[in-house]
Amino acid sequence: MSPQKISAAFLACALVSAATATTVFTAPSAYAHDGAHHSEVADADDSEKVHVTDRQIKKEMRDDEAAVLGEAHAKEHAGLRATAKALAEYPQSTRTARLKELAKTQAETNKQYVPEKFGRFAEYFPSPDYGDHIAMLPTGKVLLFSFEPIEDNPQKETAPTDVIGKENAGRAYLWDPAKGTGRDAFKSVPPPMVVMPDGKNEARPAPFFCSGHAFLPNGMLGVFGGNLGGNGGSGAKLSLVFDPWTETWHRNADMSVGRWYPGVVEGPDGRLLIMSGQSELGWGTPTSIVERFPAKSHPVPWQKGDVPANVPVDTFRAKAPFTRDYPHLFTLRDGKVYGLGRMLNEQYVFDLGTETRASLPDRPTIPCKDARDGNGEGCNPERINGSAVPLPNGFQGPDSVLVLGGNRDDANTYELTKGKSWNKREPRAFGRSNDSTLMLPDGKLFTVNGSFHIRNYGNGMYNPNALPKYRHTEARDENGSWRLGPVQRLPRGYHSNAVLMPDGRILVTGDEAQQIANDPDIKDDMHGSIEMFEPWYLHVGNRPQLNRAPAGALRYDSAFTVQTSTPGRVDSAVLVAPTTATHSTNPSQRHLKLKINSRDGNQLSLRTPETAADAPPGWHMLFLLDERGVPSVAKWVKLEPAQAVSPSGRD
Repeated sequence: MSPQKISAAFLACALVSAATATTVFTAPSAYAHDGAHHSEVADADDSEKVHVTDRQIKKEMRDDEAAVLGEAHAKEHAGLRATAKALAEYPQSTRTARLKELAKTQAETNKQYVPEKFGRFAEYFPSPDYGDHIAMLPTGKVLLFSFEPIEDNPQKETAPTDVIGKENAGRAYLWDPAKGTGRDAFKSVPPPMVVMPDGKNEARPAPFFCSGHAFLPNGMLGVFGGNLGGNGGSGAKLSLVFDPWTETWHRNADMSVGRWYPGVVEGPDGRLLIMSGQSELGWGTPTSIVERFPAKSHPVPWQKGDVPANVPVDTFRAKAPFTRDYPHLFTLRDGKVYGLGRMLNEQYVFDLGTETRASLPDRPTIPCKDARDGNGEGCNPERINGSAVPLPNGFQGPDSVLVLGGNRDDANTYELTKGKSWNKREPRAFGRSNDSTLMLPDGKLFTVNGSFHIRNYGNGMYNPNALPKYRHTEARDENGSWRLGPVQRLPRGYHSNAVLMPDGRILVTGDEAQQIANDPDIKDDMHGSIEMFEPWYLHVGNRPQLNRAPAGALRYDSAFTVQTSTPGRVDSAVLVAPTTATHSTNPSQRHLKLKINSRDGNQLSLRTPETAADAPPGWHMLFLLDERGVPSVAKWVKLEPAQAVSPSGRD
């Protein structure tokens, strides 16, 4: 509906109201004021309607109108005002033009990048979710979750950080790649209905936005914390599990403290360690309490049928004194959890056996040079959201971590070597924050996404126009050198994500502000977008084949057999752990080579990693590679210790 037609609707309403309302206590005439003129005007130009939230309508409600017209009709007026504002603030024509220009510049720029050397971006398609949280599930489906829309103008805050009440609600979808890229390939899997302790007593789907998550050994995803709403970021005490086998959510006993932006990681024992995050009191109250799921009084869920429900956490003895949120958490091959904080002097290692904490050396950094935001977050001594990767270590689990990004003026990468000392490594082309870096089957690293700052793409806060460089991908070879690659269609910064898929492609999504700014149809229910990247190894010829892998659990340090129809082309085998990521943190990443014991026709005998410290228990993607580093399509295999028994006694 155009602003002119909205004005006409208001005028018609005003004339009828003046004729029928003798006092503010007089009910409007049902005959004269039945709302028909609203529907007529709306139907006349329905294509221009935009999505308006209840929150936006509530802001436009007026007590005097409600007294004269009644609550329901006054709400119609409020909706018209909210629609008029939305149309005036960020019209559909701008979104359409932006997306068209981004597609054009992407095509022009990427002509210089030959696919067999740099890879290429292929499909781009709409999604029903923003994808601010993501998980590559062992069923081959992808879980996307975030929040219900609260703002259609990307020049304003688009996340519900300070929203209190039922409009602060979560949502989740599954994408099944086997069903294609259309609307029918997505399935809604809403989280449990909850009543949050926000004083509203309003049930809504659990607001798990700003939570932390990691995989359990049975392939389920533990999700902890979320958005209570208000005070610049108040933590929820939520403890949830998503079951990929039944595609349902389960609520567990609340944590002892709220967490907004926590970190979560799986240990070698199969339990999850949860730390950091702003408490239920709001921004500036980070919790140092470390919790564990499931509590030691409850068994680890090893099997598909072991569904945690109402299971509690317990408290880990050591504290985690992070003053900033979303630390990078990794388990390295010594079996300890490494917590790498955003502040340079908040680098810790946690011993799971003794439940103690020790300090690591300060992480190096350089001060920001660009003061366009007053040298705020992301400058010395702090880094904002930036990626980190536990580096591949051959046949053993990782013992070193590479920290990247988080400082727009520091292109260097920093390696925590063997969990003891920091070393500056080869820089990327430029500094960026809010990036995603993945380990690929061939052992190379791949960076996509990034921005100048939170909600800043280089041209000021809440300006969706991005500097062109932030759309460039980068890849790191086996020697540690980086090179720029193709540009993605949308610039994606804060809340962006990427995952490696079993077919070797990379799914890129997230950043609701950019998705809103470039939505081809803001009035429909496909609020997000997904872009697929095909790495270089998919453009150099035929792939080796992995035809069969064991369906049952594999023990550590043991032999197992796989079948391949291309045995002469298989040069190596690798395990890659699936990604679950948000806010540039990705605690589940892992890459290990597997020893090839013997070859017998179409059968290969492989050997699993030695211990759960090398690769924590759970599901992994198994790839066979040829001598060029070209991977097969992966098969899912499960690592499990010999003592893993379900509560019911089933192995």
